[in-house]
Formats: sequence, structure tokens, C-alpha cells
Amino acid sequence: MSIQLLTADNDLSCYEAWVRAHPQGTLWQSLVRKRYAEECGKEVRVYVASDERQAISDKPQASALVVIDRTTGGFSTWEIARGPLWESGKRQAVSGKPVDVLLERIVEDAKREHCLALYLSLPNELRITNYELRDSNRRVHAKATRIIDLTLSESEILAQMHPKGRYNISIAERHGVTVSEGSVQDIDAFYDLLKDTGSRDGFKIHQKSHYTRFLDCIEGSFLLMAKHSGKPFDAAQGKPIAGLIGVVWGLTGIYYYGASSHDDRALMAPYLLQWEAMRKCKTLGCTKYDLLGIEPEEKSQVPSPKSQVLHHWAGISEFKRKFGGTVITYPPEQMIVLRPWIYKALQVKRKLLG
Repeated sequence: MSIQLLTADNDLSCYEAWVRAHPQGTLWQSLVRKRYAEECGKEVRVYVASDERQAISDKPQASALVVIDRTTGGFSTWEIARGPLWESGKRQAVSGKPVDVLLERIVEDAKREHCLALYLSLPNELRITNYELRDSNRRVHAKATRIIDLTLSESEILAQMHPKGRYNISIAERHGVTVSEGSVQDIDAFYDLLKDTGSRDGFKIHQKSHYTRFLDCIEGSFLLMAKHSGKPFDAAQGKPIAGLIGVVWGLTGIYYYGASSHDDRALMAPYLLQWEAMRKCKTLGCTKYDLLGIEPEEKSQVPSPKSQVLHHWAGISEFKRKFGGTVITYPPEQMIVLRPWIYKALQVKRKLLG
């Protein structure tokens, strides 16, 4: 088994083709994310396991796109988001297989470069024997998502929604809310709405430059803005009341960021935005629409009053539930701690200082 660290353009192109054809291939293991993470100042490496007798242009047996985040003191954390990927048809990776050898190489490199911990938000269950996998306490990647089948007709997509979802879409339409394609020039309006949303729902938002960079650097990204003028036949000239940033990657449309005005909540603009995003992605040839993140259903039904994080996930989960679709649950994020004492000290510091 040969492990290669890919750098040549031709090899990277072959890797991208492997990810796009893989049943569990996603944006987060693609070259699109590689380029974006690098624009954000992070180092990204692509590891591939293949038979020693085969070139990378032949079918890989396992792969991982690793994003490296350097910290103070020369340390780092490494992340494999929705990966690694292994041979199609084998939903569970077991010890001794190519993915095991692949991780051995990645861990060796990580140790040598002062990595504190390697995070794996896995697409499927992974069993390895060489390292201790423990549950991560991060909430970077969702534990579950909802997938809308865009191969259905528009009427069928609406029919499979919760009745309240269809009703709220119709409310927005009846009140003259319109949705149009936005651009980077609309980011100020989107960001004002996002500040309102973050303050209202109690979550942190990025700086405005983050969203500008996202639209500039993520191939397939798009911004939709909902407006309302108070006059159904003049809505195009109205004020922005909600916005949505999404991505089309391969045959998948992905809802990424959303924002809305609390004062205009009765107009139900976020529901119409989601519907128009689905229609847009369907028109572009997507076969599914990923609502990106929900709390697993058994937890979202009865949120714990002690968990503010869970409370936020429960609210967005209930919103997304109204669009129907199929719930996909991921294994809990795992981590391999490589420098236990330093890692523990860093966690204590973050807990004390925020």
C-alpha cells in the first residue's frame, strides 16, 4: 500500500474526480474547500492511499483532505471534515484496510509537526486499532442533516413538506415577498440581517469579510435576498428582510448561512428563501438539497434547558423539519489526542478565558 501526498495539478484533478464520484464525497473533502481554506490562511494537504502497482490516476482506495490550523507556540490541530473516504460499497472501515494505513501516515506526520489533536467528523463509522478514538466536544460539524430529493417535481417537493412549511411559503408569496439573486455588493445588507439574527438567537457570527471571501472564493456559491416593500406589485424595490448563502457542488445544493429580520418575521421570508434556493439548485441540475445541520431527532424533540447550544440547534432543527426530506445521521465527531497534557492545558485555558 502506497500513501501519497498530492501536489501536482494532474494528481489533484484525479483526486477531485474520485471525491465527486464517491457516494460519500462532499464539498468538505473537495478541492473547492482546499482553495477556500488556503484563502483563509490555513494549510491543506491531500493524502491518498493506493496500490503500489497503481498510479494516482487509477482509482484510489482511501483519501483524506486535511486542514491544518496553526496555533501559538508552534502547535497545531488537524481536521478531516466528512472524511476520510474509502472504497465505495464499504460503509464501515475496519483495521488493516487502506484507510487504516492512511491514518497511520497522517498521524505520523501530525506528531512530527507538533499536532495537539486530529479531529475526524466521519461520514460513516470507523474502527481502528492503532489509535484511541474519543468523542470530541466540538460542535463544528452537525451530527445530522436533512436532505431534500430534488429529482421530484416541484409539486412533489412541496407535497412532501410539513403542511406548515407549505403554508408559510404561501404566506410570504401572498404578502409580496420576492426573492432575487444577490452578489458580493449585497453583503452589507446581508450582514446587517445576520447581526440581527445572531443577537436574537444568541450565536456568534464571523466578521463581514468572512462572508465576502466565501462568495468570492467558493466556486458555486450564491446569495439570495428576500425583499418586501409593503406593496405586492412593487416588492422588487423593497427593503431586504432575509438572506441566504448557499453552494452548488456537483449534484448537491447546500444551504450554508441564513439571516432574517426579527421585525418582519410575520412575512415568513426565510421559508420562501429556502424554497427558491431549492428551485434554483434543481434548475442547475442538482439531485438533492442539503439543509446542512440539525440536531438528531431524538434530541431535538426535547431540548435540555441546561444546554444553550442544544437549544439553538433545536430551534433551527424545527425550522428545517418543516421542509421534509430524509434525515441523515453522522457518527459523533472523533479525535485522536496526540499531546494529551498540552491539549488539556489548552482546553482549560480556553474554558477560563473564553
